[in-house]
Amino acid sequence: MMFWRILWQLLRASRGRLAVAFVALVSGAAVCSALLNLHLDAERKLTREFRALGANVVIAPARALGSLESEPPLMEEGVVRRVEAMHGPQVVAAAPFLYVVARAPAADGERDVIVAGTALDELRKMSPWWKLEGTWIGDSAARPECLVGSNAARQLGVAPGGTLRLRYAGRSVTLAVAGMINAAGTEDNQVFVRLRVAQQLAGLSGRVGLVQLSVTGSPQEMESFCSRLAAALPGLEVRPIRQLAEAEGHLLSRIRGLIFATVVLISVLTALCVLATMAALAMERRRDVGMMKAIGGSMRQVLRLFLAEVGSLAVTGALVGYLAGILLSQWMGRRVFGVAIASRIEVLPAIVVLIVVVALAGALPLRLLGRVRPAAILRGE
Repeated sequence: MMFWRILWQLLRASRGRLAVAFVALVSGAAVCSALLNLHLDAERKLTREFRALGANVVIAPARALGSLESEPPLMEEGVVRRVEAMHGPQVVAAAPFLYVVARAPAADGERDVIVAGTALDELRKMSPWWKLEGTWIGDSAARPECLVGSNAARQLGVAPGGTLRLRYAGRSVTLAVAGMINAAGTEDNQVFVRLRVAQQLAGLSGRVGLVQLSVTGSPQEMESFCSRLAAALPGLEVRPIRQLAEAEGHLLSRIRGLIFATVVLISVLTALCVLATMAALAMERRRDVGMMKAIGGSMRQVLRLFLAEVGSLAVTGALVGYLAGILLSQWMGRRVFGVAIASRIEVLPAIVVLIVVVALAGALPLRLLGRVRPAAILRGE
């Protein structure tokens, strides 16, 4: 009981200097907490941002990738069901594609247009950022409809609500234009139809040209998934789109390095601030330590008292800093990713341990109190 009363009196008597150390500990804990929260949630947020760029894994016949043949080989549509059988939380969407270069009427005659037959429901999951004017069409409706890219719509003179007639190898189909898309890419030059429509137009029932997948996870997880997929699909090429995978991996690596370096720097600066405060505090408490020794207190008891003071200050600062760090990480998340970073409870014990270690490292000047001689203090020296 006496120990805690003395500790409380020490905290009250030195509240000015201890407040400086407390602010430093809270500030360090807040920044480190925010950075650790950002580190733990950054991969998921960045992965989601990269997935907004579209497919990052392609499945195609072996000769289709890099082939110079005018008629690239096709594969059976059944491969889509085999891919779906391997679906897991890692796969956001998997869309088969069959491309046909058809003829379509335009104001100046007929023009070639790329027709992409695909699973439109999966395509929508893969391309959530596309801007749409009109109505999106799904795979279940029986009415023959299409989505036209903005550039193709301008060249062909069509708009949502109109019709588009496509012709290929003596076969033709008339489609209602349900919507116009703006993808800010090559998709703006294409016409998207249901896979069955493209197969009928090309006379290639049950055939697809390739399958595009949007897969989440780190580059290492993607490589592992592609290896398992390739083993399940012998004779087919399963390749990640290297530009996306490598860019994601490099960015995550740099962010991790930056966060680690910043946490180390903040910890060192916090320890230096506590060190300066405790050095001044040690000089002020020479008389108190001398009196404690004079009445029979051992140096171990005195140091235990001061370490308890520093420890309680560090734990309180870590808890307050952790709460402040949650708010800071949410603000950082909104500015960087446009969404709030989720707070992670596993950060709390890490912050408490880190701040306690930093505070104890900064409390090294208290060891100087062990050299205080009671007789010198009682003589007023």
